[in-house]
Amino acid sequence: MNKIKSIGILTSGGDAPGMNAAVRAVTRAAIFAGFKVFGIYRGYRGLIYDEIEEFSTQNVSNIIQRGGTILKTARCKEFQTEEGRQCAYDVMKRRGIDALVVIGGDGSLTGARIFANEFSIPIIGLPGTIDNDLYGTDTTIGYDTALNTIMECVDKIRDTATSHERLFFIEVMGRDAGFLALNGAIASGAEAAIIPEISTQVDQLSELIKNGFRKSKNSSIVLVAESPITGGAMGLAQRVKEEYPEYDVRVSILGHLQRGGSPTAHDRILASRMGAAAVDALLDDQRNVMIGIKNDEITYVPFTKAIKNDKPINQDLLSTLRRLSI
Repeated sequence: MNKIKSIGILTSGGDAPGMNAAVRAVTRAAIFAGFKVFGIYRGYRGLIYDEIEEFSTQNVSNIIQRGGTILKTARCKEFQTEEGRQCAYDVMKRRGIDALVVIGGDGSLTGARIFANEFSIPIIGLPGTIDNDLYGTDTTIGYDTALNTIMECVDKIRDTATSHERLFFIEVMGRDAGFLALNGAIASGAEAAIIPEISTQVDQLSELIKNGFRKSKNSSIVLVAESPITGGAMGLAQRVKEEYPEYDVRVSILGHLQRGGSPTAHDRILASRMGAAAVDALLDDQRNVMIGIKNDEITYVPFTKAIKNDKPINQDLLSTLRRLSI
């Protein structure tokens, strides 16, 4: 532990509300503990091309309420190569950065795990993704804000759906996980959620129609995860037009709208706790773990578990949605 004198922070992959709160927390907790702190811009790309700045507490002032990430983020194909990672390591050594805190999702933590193993670098991950799909944590940074954004959008769409007596498919993010679609449907009072976890078991559209969908309602809203497994909102709408032409169907794709906005209190608190915990983990000589939260307690989750294990959908939530949509 005595070898660690400075910490680098980067954000990688898709941005998520609360990333700035996490950057702020890591920076201030690290400075409080006596470390130097370096902000690395544009994720792993910035590590390779030396886009690095030493941070003071002033660098992270007045950012807790801002969406996105002040450190920027970028996809980096170079980091997927051994040569690119060697270059990144050389930059770290030249800059005197002894450890990293990586804020991002599945792909970002996969890169962190490979990098840490190759060069024996202490790396702590923070789960920054709106999809909430990382194993070992009840929730991820940005998920609550995205969920609230979806709820507000669906509330507005419901006004026009009711006025025109239409069936709306609303597509939300979640390529491999249906957490946003499922919980967004419950929060907004939608009739159903079509998610990848269930699509491999049943034809969800057929089940929806067969179960008397819309019999007693003048409008219906279905949330759909964007996953190719579900077919997406456009694919489902096309099926309805061909197989159930009696329905007047419309599609709304929320897209990147879900990523933006000021983080909720929940995400600010979560990011702040996790950021401080990342510094505690380094002080405890932890390495190659993701900071998670289980039953409101901070936990350390090995990268291998966080990345490789699938996070299960709560079946009780599915049951609740079905019962309340009658």
